[in-house]
Amino acid sequence: MKQLKATAAKFGLALGDRKMTYNSRLAQEVGLWAQTKGHGHKFHIQVFKAYFVQGLNIAQKEVLLNLIEQSGLDPREGKMVIETREFSNAVDSDWELSKQKGVTAVPSFFMGIDRLVGAQPYESLERLIDKYIEKVF
Repeated sequence: MKQLKATAAKFGLALGDRKMTYNSRLAQEVGLWAQTKGHGHKFHIQVFKAYFVQGLNIAQKEVLLNLIEQSGLDPREGKMVIETREFSNAVDSDWELSKQKGVTAVPSFFMGIDRLVGAQPYESLERLIDKYIEKVF
């Protein structure tokens, strides 16, 4: 946690003292819906702040509805997405693809057969891209 906080501070990101780990499954489903509405990035930023800064339980419907509204999305439509679990199969597919690719941590970046797993310095991502470009071109 100490290293994570230091990295977050380096990039100007707030990071609270989270005491609990909450299931993010429903937030992932809502996140996919938010992407279809062009608000995926806004929603993900709100979820990050809620979870990592404020320590909120992002598995709770009320919390998600508040984040939906803060993201500029229609809360009534969001409530329907939550209740019907409309994006459940899409999240299942994402998880299956991750499993097939051997993803063990996030973020994970893939370039051909090479990968970069976990929070890494920007320079590591640059090296991965440079290595891929050298192989391809």
